[in-house]
Amino acid sequence: MKLNKYIVIDFDSTFTKIEAFDLLAEISLKDHPEAEARKKKIRDITNLGMNGDISFRESLEQRVDLLAPNKNHLLQLAEKLKAQVSESFKRNREFFKKYADNIYVISNGFHMFIDPVVTEFGIKPENILANRFNFDEKGNVIGFDKDNPLSANKGKVEQLKRLNLPGDVYVIGDGYTDYEIKHAGLANKFYAFTENVARENIIDKADHITPSLDEFLYLNKLNTAVSYPKNRIHVLLLENVHPVAVELLKAEGFKVETHTKALSEEELCQKIKNVSVLGIRSKTQVTAKVLEHANRLMAIGAFCIGTNQIDIHTATKKGIAIFNAPFSNTRSVVELAVAEMIMLMRNIVGKSYKMHQGIWDKSSDGSYEIRGKKLGLIGYGNIGTQLSVLAESMGMKVYYYDIEEKLSLGNATRCKSLKELLEIVDVISLHVDGRASNTNLIGAHEFNQMKKGVIFINLSRGHVVDIQALKTNIEKGKVAGCALDVFPHEPNNQEEFISELRGLPNTILTPHIGGSTLEAQENIGNFVPGKFMDYINTGSTSNSVNFPNLTLPTLDNAHRLIHIHHNVPGILARINQVLADHNINIVGQYLKTNEQIGYVITDIDKAYNKDVIAELRGIEHTIKFRVLY
Repeated sequence: MKLNKYIVIDFDSTFTKIEAFDLLAEISLKDHPEAEARKKKIRDITNLGMNGDISFRESLEQRVDLLAPNKNHLLQLAEKLKAQVSESFKRNREFFKKYADNIYVISNGFHMFIDPVVTEFGIKPENILANRFNFDEKGNVIGFDKDNPLSANKGKVEQLKRLNLPGDVYVIGDGYTDYEIKHAGLANKFYAFTENVARENIIDKADHITPSLDEFLYLNKLNTAVSYPKNRIHVLLLENVHPVAVELLKAEGFKVETHTKALSEEELCQKIKNVSVLGIRSKTQVTAKVLEHANRLMAIGAFCIGTNQIDIHTATKKGIAIFNAPFSNTRSVVELAVAEMIMLMRNIVGKSYKMHQGIWDKSSDGSYEIRGKKLGLIGYGNIGTQLSVLAESMGMKVYYYDIEEKLSLGNATRCKSLKELLEIVDVISLHVDGRASNTNLIGAHEFNQMKKGVIFINLSRGHVVDIQALKTNIEKGKVAGCALDVFPHEPNNQEEFISELRGLPNTILTPHIGGSTLEAQENIGNFVPGKFMDYINTGSTSNSVNFPNLTLPTLDNAHRLIHIHHNVPGILARINQVLADHNINIVGQYLKTNEQIGYVITDIDKAYNKDVIAELRGIEHTIKFRVLY
């Protein structure tokens, strides 16, 4: 496809994430006695050349001499570089194929490792301009072609002069040699590419900063993969979510801002402006007031199981999808429950305390095995069911109670009422959600129904237990052992933890760490960003807490229109009428509703104009409308 412009792209740290010579150093100097010193010197020389502090010819000669590579090293380098292509370039393969005649890769690097990488993207071999090595009969590099303009100072400038491209020229790169093309008057614009490295002195000279190829394509209306550059999508992550989440979202191209702590309502009201995606854990309260300030918010992710810290009703009314991680920390919570069960049945807490005081008490009084005991699970969801299986494998008899009809696993027995369960079990473990109706689910009345000497564990939500009633029953011996990981009020790390349960016998208190294992946090860090990306990239709402769940195919040779509306009759017909009026054929359509909203995905097979978008946005009861290219 012909353009009236030519696009010149640098290779090192632009087309690829790294400088090729840095990676070549890892290969060619692998067993060299001065490897580390040479690698550092090569990096220093590279930066001096990129910043324009030494001449390019000088930089190139010094680095080649230090590297001393051979053909085998260069072949290895080419293979490794294929895995180092910049993420936004990989997202936009179609762009390179579509505009192949007008795309040039011009580099001060070398054909032998550049060509195998960029030709895989459809770039024409004749449009790749780079240096060439000279080899001896054994395949060792003994120099380079010094007649090639790209081996000399201002080589890219000279190469562009010789090309004499008949149209506008746009340059994308990260170094001084890329800027020189614009400075010499041979390019209309220089775009400083900062996805991999940001050089301040180069950024200052640029006409535009492009944090990704998506941004360049968007500015020049050349989009083929995404309709909106992801570097313009602001993601705000609070409460120290796992680094893997940050890495995944940055790799996808999003602009990511992180904070280690929760923000107050007022702070979040200020921060939420222009944020498209919000990631939180359990302490951040996303209230109606916060959501009123959220002018661009598309999705909220709870990097935990619970979502009661989010005003779901208001978020849904505003067309904001909510995701959580209902399975990712299940195993961690279950293992803590099992450990605490055993600790409490054996009275390990009291024994350990005495040992720290120098008291040796080897008595078995009040110490029991869990085998043969009856475990009562209140709440039989993801955690309750997994705990059921593990407990049964250790010889416990499992009973459970849930307000919903749940299929029992193994030999677990369903109780018809909470009272029935409380009266027969030796150990009680709570695994209910944080809905308001569960407040004081276990109070004085329920403790009276329990067996004397019961072991009581709450790893669910703090407000589901009447703490004063629990304290009373510990003190009078009705509850022989207690473990709590959640509390009605949970302080931050700088505040003192205040509770009536402090100092009570055989009582384990932990600071809401049921899901705080490295494995669980990494699982959550992988899971929630995946849901964000599915929603933004394809419109899929699988596992959404508040949206109708749709799993959608990847968009292929079509345009995808996403319409969120109040669940009233006739919206689908109106959408289709608008498309029919503009003679637009529908190639795929998906509709799902819940009590509050309807969610329509429409794939169309031809380009649309602004009138179509305006009419779809203007349909009565529309909440949000967006386009996937």
